[in-house]
Amino acid sequence: MSKTTSGADTDSVTIAEVGRGCFALSRPGRPTVGVIRAEDSLVLVDAPPSRDDATPLLEALERLSDRPVKHLVLTHYHARRIMGAPALVPGEIIASDLTRRMIDERGRHDLDCEHAARLRVPQGPQRAAFAQGLPVHPTMTFASSLSLRLGSREVRLMHLGRGHTMGDVVVYVPDSGVMFAGDLLEPGGCPDTRDGHLADWLRTLERMRAFRANAVIAGSGPAIVGPTQVGEALTRTRDYLDTLLGTARACVVEELPLKEAHAAIRDAMDPRFGRLAFYEARMPFNVVRALEEARGQDLPQVWTAERDRHIFTELGSGAAASNAA
Repeated sequence: MSKTTSGADTDSVTIAEVGRGCFALSRPGRPTVGVIRAEDSLVLVDAPPSRDDATPLLEALERLSDRPVKHLVLTHYHARRIMGAPALVPGEIIASDLTRRMIDERGRHDLDCEHAARLRVPQGPQRAAFAQGLPVHPTMTFASSLSLRLGSREVRLMHLGRGHTMGDVVVYVPDSGVMFAGDLLEPGGCPDTRDGHLADWLRTLERMRAFRANAVIAGSGPAIVGPTQVGEALTRTRDYLDTLLGTARACVVEELPLKEAHAAIRDAMDPRFGRLAFYEARMPFNVVRALEEARGQDLPQVWTAERDRHIFTELGSGAAASNAA
């Protein structure tokens, strides 16, 4: 494991090697970027939220390797994972077919919501600057799986099922047993389910568990290292989603109005999960989506900036922004 710093304290980049040639690049308050080192190139998993925010990462990559970025994999469509992609100068930007669809249908709205969320909190090192303009689009997509053969190294890209979004991609490197999970897992934090498919997400987690990975690099926070620790992280996420959806279903059966349902779900969730990072900020939106699914609404309603503000005003505590990275 190694550590590299770049720029000022707020731009410190930690590089952790969690398996042979598999790295997590993390910074305080920013999404984690995964790196896979192949024989003559690099594969990156997810991008920073803007071109400007990519600069410290590029400096860290130069210290890590002089190999070019041949592939950039987008695990899902959210703006905070894709908008800095052009600055990384990848040969190909790869995503699932469903992620391309989500970018086309919802990408602009998600970017607007990110900007709206930034206005709710003070500026500081825990909030990244998001790019202006149109969402980034992949140059290559696939339906269910794609195998990259990079010299002697294989990198598997898989859509194991719906979860955090409709189009989540998991990246697995067989020769090191390392998995890159995007926001299907959030170590130490509250999952973000506003675009989620909770019942499917539970099944996707079990498909991930079947790989028995040695380490998992999630979309934020430090890597999860060790099969036992990976299993525990999967179980924690499962327990959160199962409790959220189960309680929402009970509220629907009782025909509770939104505010009463929100209070009932919080009563069930707070004692077990209330200390998770981002919990207060994300619960209003997570509750709304759980109630949608419990009522039989398969596709999440599009989150517009106006809807985002309305839900936050009606149910939010004002503690933090909804999409803190």
